[in-house]
Parts: sequence; structure tokens; C-alpha cells
Amino acid sequence: MRTDSSPGTLPAREHLPAGNAGTPVLDVVIPVYNEEKDLGPCVVRLHDHLKRTFPYAFRITIADNASTDTTPQVARQLEADLAEVTSFRLEQKGRGRALRTVWSASDAPILAYMDVDLSTDLNALLPLVAPLISGHSDLAIGSRLARSSRVVRGAKREFISRSYNLILRGSLQARFSDAQCGFKAIRRDVAQVLLPMVEDTGWFFDTEMLVIAERAGLRIHEVPVDWVDDPNSTVHIVKTATEDLKGVWRVGKALATGSLPLDRIARPFGDDPRDRDIQDVPKGLAQQLVGFCVVGGLSTLFYLVLYSAFRSFSGSQIANALALLVSAVANTAANRRLTFGVRGRGGAVRHQAQGLVVFGIGLALTSGSLAALNAASSDPSHSTELAVLIAANLAATVLRFLLFRAWVFPDRDNNGRPESTVVATHNPASPTYTTGGFQQQYQQQPYQPQGPLPQRMPLPQQQPYPQSGTTTTQFRAGEAADGTWRDSTMQLQPVRPHDTDPGDPR
Repeated sequence: MRTDSSPGTLPAREHLPAGNAGTPVLDVVIPVYNEEKDLGPCVVRLHDHLKRTFPYAFRITIADNASTDTTPQVARQLEADLAEVTSFRLEQKGRGRALRTVWSASDAPILAYMDVDLSTDLNALLPLVAPLISGHSDLAIGSRLARSSRVVRGAKREFISRSYNLILRGSLQARFSDAQCGFKAIRRDVAQVLLPMVEDTGWFFDTEMLVIAERAGLRIHEVPVDWVDDPNSTVHIVKTATEDLKGVWRVGKALATGSLPLDRIARPFGDDPRDRDIQDVPKGLAQQLVGFCVVGGLSTLFYLVLYSAFRSFSGSQIANALALLVSAVANTAANRRLTFGVRGRGGAVRHQAQGLVVFGIGLALTSGSLAALNAASSDPSHSTELAVLIAANLAATVLRFLLFRAWVFPDRDNNGRPESTVVATHNPASPTYTTGGFQQQYQQQPYQPQGPLPQRMPLPQQQPYPQSGTTTTQFRAGEAADGTWRDSTMQLQPVRPHDTDPGDPR
């Protein structure tokens, strides 16, 4: 069950239009800091790969994080030479800050980023973004820890990476396999709602974004990658690890206290097959029964321990009432979160009040059972009392589930209305972009491996982009060549335009 929806609720996923409407479908961001040597070859290689293999319009955005060398000049030269390349300058350091700023302002429906060293093989780029274009997934990540991935790196970095992911699994219950690989993509509608919830501006940005998305029920697609470690990486491992552990503690605390409004990024009715109204199949009944039985079993053990403790210094009726009261509060809270999926603090007091009413019914059943036992036997044994209480609790458990499902946690929002959805509207006032050729200043010959099998090559696109010297055509975002509108775009503004942190060491 979900709590009340908000203006940030995501619309249902849809396949992006296949027509070339001028607006880039993919915006690849390359965050850099003092990368004057590697930036040029990286961008040209990426640009050449996309021109040859990517069937949609694209853009490459260089996000300069306050570089102090000639990186800004290299970025401007690339922007002048290559029509699909743009550059953006930030005066504060931090990879997370760069990604949030550029992604928030981008008009492309698919947003991605990769490290400037191109450690990840570019053949994984199209498989990375394809599930987002089709509407199958919300986010996509490259994984170096998948079984079919091929990775070349030292034992030290391998140990650190696997240890970090074990920490995430143990502390934040993360199910994705690789949080740190610099090869990720996200749908713009998801980023628009998700990015304001991500606080980190450095290297923990990726992890925080993925954990929040996963806890909100969004779908994360993982792509096995071929990855070669960069021996010249400038990342400070100890400092980064310390900041990451602080981030894990902060996010874990926010999840435990319910301070993150995860319902804002829940998908609406119709996008999840479990949300569909199918006759004769109550929504989520099987899953709720499993969760309720697990919580009920643990609550019964907790109740019996409490009863035995209270019975040592009080009568059976008082011990039963106290044990039921304490276990009822814990049982309601656990069922609220685990069985019926209610997140956040909204309606928590009302739910506990209704839970106490259900507790009163259970108290009447168990107290009545004890009264009947005492009437039948003046001095029943402790084991007999426990047996009678277990039988009475089983009967009360069935009634408790029915009341929880139909009254305490019904499938509606806090106002009794069905969940609402938000539909992105078309905005014709969009900027124009051009397509054209590029210079060969940094052009490199592709690597040809030796071996019994030829190198896997992507299929050529049916309609290649114009090369250098050809005529370029301009379209408005969302407008096709025949003048019709086929794409819906939404203008975005930076989420935190005044986000500054002079003390950020990275």
C-alpha cells in the first residue's frame, strides 16, 4: 500500500518516440577535474562511437568541476569542433554536484554519465540506455561484479569495491551489485523527482541515488561491463571511503526514521501489474499474507516472552494485558511498514489508534479464554495457560489480519481517494539543436584484436548522421522534419542553482 501521492509522483513509463525530432534523446555527461590530457581523446572517441552506433540524436556534455589547468580551454575547443558537444563550468568541486546541475537542466529524456578515462567499454552504452528508452526500467547501471563482466584491476581496488558493496548490502539492504562503477543512466522524469532528495555532492552521490530509488520501488537495470582500471586515477581512496561511510550512516538513519518521502517517486496505478484491479484476486493478498504471518509469528514470540516476564510479578490478567499492549504497538508498526508497505510518518498516529482498537478485540478474546480456564480450574499450570493463550491468539490473528486489511490499511490514500497520477504535458517552447560533422583532431584508429573470433561490432544504423561538409538541418525540440510534433519534452531548471560548498575537498 502507498500513502498519499504528491505533485512529484512519477507518470507511467512509456517507450520514447522512435522519430528523430531534433532534441537529443541521450545526454552523456562527463564530469572532469584537471583532465586536460585525457579529455580530448575521450570525447572524440565517445563522439565517434555514438555517431556510428547510436540510432537516436545525442549530446555530450562536459561538466568541468572548477579545473585549474587548461581543461576549460580544451572543453571549449571540443564544443566548437563537434556539433553534439557542449561544455558547462562549475566553480565548486564534486562529481555529484556536477551531475545534479547538468541533469537538472537537461532537456534530453535519457541522462547518462561516464568517467573521462573511459574504463568501461563503450559497447555497453547502448544496452545501458535501451531499457530506459523502451520504458522497461527507471535507472541503469554498469556492473563490474556481474558474473559475465570482464574486469582488469589490482587486488587492492577489487577488495575495496567488494567490501563496500558488502557494507551496502548489510547496512542498507541494497540489492544492486555495483554502486561505484562510473557508468550509469537515468530517465529524466525520474531524475526530476529523485535528484532533490539526494544530498551528497561528491562520490557518494551515486550510492545515495540508487538506494533511494531502490527503496522507492523503482526498477534498476544492471549491465555487465568490460572494465579496465585506470592506474592514473586521482581518487583519494581513504578520504573517499570515509565520506562514503558517513553517507551510509546518514542515509540509513533517514530510512530508519522515515524522513525520506519515498512515496513521491512511486509509480502510479497501471504501471505495476501488482497494482491492477483484477476481479476475484485481491490486490497483494499473497504478499500481505506472507508478511503478516512472519510479523505475527515474531509478535507471538515477543508476546510470550513479555507475558512470562510480567507473570513473574503480577497476575495472569495484568500480565496478559501488558504483554498484549506492548506487542500490539510493535505489531502495528511492523505490519504498517513490512506487510502493507506504508512509508513515512503520515497517518502513523491514526494507524496506531486503530491498531489499539484491534488490540482491544484481541484482549477480549484472550482475556475471555483465561477467564474460562480459571472457571474450569482453580489453579491451572503455566503450560496450560500458555496453550490456551496460543489458541486464543491464533483466532485473534485471523481477525486482526482482516481488520488491518479492510479498515486500518485499506488500499487508498489517507483521504480515502484513489491514488492520483501526474502526466507530463507538451511544451512547444523548446530550444533548437543542430547536427553536423566534426574535426579529426583527436581521432584514433580502432583497436583490432588478434584471435580466432572477430571483434563484436555493432550493427550500423540505417540512417547515418550527416558527415563533415554536409548541410545541417535545424528542428525545434519535439518537432519532426514534416512539421508534426512527436515528442513531449519538459523544460527543467537546476534543482539547486545556489548549491555551493566551499569546504568540499573534492
